[in-house]
Amino acid sequence: METHADGAFRFAVVADTHSKPHQATHARLRELKPDAILHAGDIGELAVLDDLAKVAPVFAVRGNIDAQVSDVPELLLVELMKGDVLKLRVLMLHIAVYGAKLRAEVARLASQERASLVVCGHSHVPFIGRDRGLSVFNPGSIGPRRFRLPIMLGAIDVTATSAELRHIDCETGKVWTPPAVGAEH
Repeated sequence: METHADGAFRFAVVADTHSKPHQATHARLRELKPDAILHAGDIGELAVLDDLAKVAPVFAVRGNIDAQVSDVPELLLVELMKGDVLKLRVLMLHIAVYGAKLRAEVARLASQERASLVVCGHSHVPFIGRDRGLSVFNPGSIGPRRFRLPIMLGAIDVTATSAELRHIDCETGKVWTPPAVGAEH
């Protein structure tokens, strides 16, 4: 993929739709105006991808509930270029972490592929972190609510000099930050 002339590019990042994206998903995506959408697995019905593609091109990986979907890869390397210059290389797969730590095989693969960012899903827990010199981003889930977890999507805003990761509450459209440790949910 190619950035805009000024080096900017926006990815919307979703995961764990389980065939039933939240009813506000399209409104949030239209507000974001992404250049592309990354889906980090557990798609469910493939019609979900067709529906997301009405907003922007979609790049998806298969999750653990998507075993029947042979057309969707298990992992994907997404490169964002500005001319001949690599701006961002993303390794995307569904299951990548144990808690806040990258699985050893994922860290090795990301290093081999020279990725600087790992995008994953699976846990339904929104997460931004660093491990083993790599940034890790789980957008959370826009599918049916699990436990008391928020319904979330993510954004990756690439500029001429950086990439910013953030979570957006799908229900309210507001930027989301995790509650303080020990705070009431």
